[in-house]
Amino acid sequence: MPAAHPAGPPAVRRLGLADYETVWRDMERFVAERDEHTPDELWLLQHPPVYTRGLNCRMSPLRTSTIPVIQTDRGGQITYHGPGQLIVYALLDIRRRGLGVRRLVNVLEQSVIDLLGRYDITGRRRDKAPGVYVDDRKIAALGVRIRRGSSYHGLSLNIDMDLGPFADIDPCGFEGLEVTQLADLGVQDSVEVVEENLTHALLTLLELDGRG
Repeated sequence: MPAAHPAGPPAVRRLGLADYETVWRDMERFVAERDEHTPDELWLLQHPPVYTRGLNCRMSPLRTSTIPVIQTDRGGQITYHGPGQLIVYALLDIRRRGLGVRRLVNVLEQSVIDLLGRYDITGRRRDKAPGVYVDDRKIAALGVRIRRGSSYHGLSLNIDMDLGPFADIDPCGFEGLEVTQLADLGVQDSVEVVEENLTHALLTLLELDGRG
């Protein structure tokens, strides 16, 4: 049987600063309504301050914070989103692209690792702890959901944000896990510039994957 062939590069949509739950429902609608001919899309955006809990989250809801907590349907534990953090939602027909879930996660992680390499920063993976780490501090979180052979949700990359709210949670379910961001690693590029660079890295990896 020939390998699945992707239907071209994903369309890129830039949504700016957008409400988490609104975008989540839009992703669900996109997946529910798409068919085998629907082009894939990458949604690039930032969220106002919000905690999101994945399906496997063991942490109790926060009771003292004024930041809202949303129980969502992605994989993973609890994390924080806020301005200055880049979100990439990958709405991909993974069957058409011949991607399994593990390979999809690997591609998303590698796009961040390749981006970091552009700034002479070494990013690494961790076994059984999806995401990207720099010197044992987490800089990018991942959480995806697959429905009807298509993915949604994706990754978040800390660029230049208030990291304080991470102190009120166990990031991604790991007690004492430290987080970091590009600004603290000496990167002065704006969110918009980093967005362009990360998008290029991800599109390149998806194109290479499509060539088998």
